[in-house]
Amino acid sequence: MSGAGLDVAVREQAELGEGPTWDPVTGRLIWVDIVAARVHTYDPVTGLRTVMATEQHVGAAKPRAGGGLVVHLRDGIGLYDPDGAFRWLVHDPEPGRRGNDAAVAPDGVLWAGTMRYDGAETGGSLSRIAPDGTVTPVLPVVACGNGIGWSPDERLMYFIDTPTRRIDVFDFDGEHAVNRRPFATVEEGAGFPDGLTVDADGAVWVALWDGAAVRRYTADGSLDRVVGLPVRRPTACAFGGADLRDLYISTARTGLAAPHPLSGSLLVLPDAGHGMPQTAFAG
Repeated sequence: MSGAGLDVAVREQAELGEGPTWDPVTGRLIWVDIVAARVHTYDPVTGLRTVMATEQHVGAAKPRAGGGLVVHLRDGIGLYDPDGAFRWLVHDPEPGRRGNDAAVAPDGVLWAGTMRYDGAETGGSLSRIAPDGTVTPVLPVVACGNGIGWSPDERLMYFIDTPTRRIDVFDFDGEHAVNRRPFATVEEGAGFPDGLTVDADGAVWVALWDGAAVRRYTADGSLDRVVGLPVRRPTACAFGGADLRDLYISTARTGLAAPHPLSGSLLVLPDAGHGMPQTAFAG
């Protein structure tokens, strides 16, 4: 277990920090605080930070191809234009449900997971949202639609339904995800798999909620590395920086009676590996 070199990128007390995403156009790391309804950005070169309030809980924020952001909100998918103007792409409120993690596929389409506030095991879903707002249900019944990512050759898709303790893998043809099967399972007592990212070698990095660690699984599902963390609830990870070699880790302090002082901060492990460029949302 090694977290040697771990540093603090942004010292923050986010309640539920989530979804780090590197934007190569602006050279900034984007991440959210879900329950505080905030979208954060961080420039590792200048140290400049921004914070934008959203009107609803925000599960994810990703760059758009033409500038601005696509956001996964409580009641659907919203778009922020470069000038800050907001509009709904998909408005589908359902009482007791909110948007959770999301990721942009290689073709520029958004894949978005949902969950219920009460954690009901059948209250979430995974859907595919096209740039024109067309919604295609993929998994209509999950507990907590979470980490999503694709292999370097774009033939596999990974997905986490957190309470199952599994990282699952699908065959992917560029549009459809089929043949769901377990890729790796997190053992009892090691925490729950949350957000993930896939590196240029095809290895899957997974943040372990209540596990105080990030794990790297090789492309065949073998556990390769465990990065121990001082905080109990890491939530997601992503590679960033100009050469995509630094691993950024979002964290949470929600529900902890005595959180570590760094809980809620954005952590970084320099030169952890080599990430893949992330596609911007085409809408």
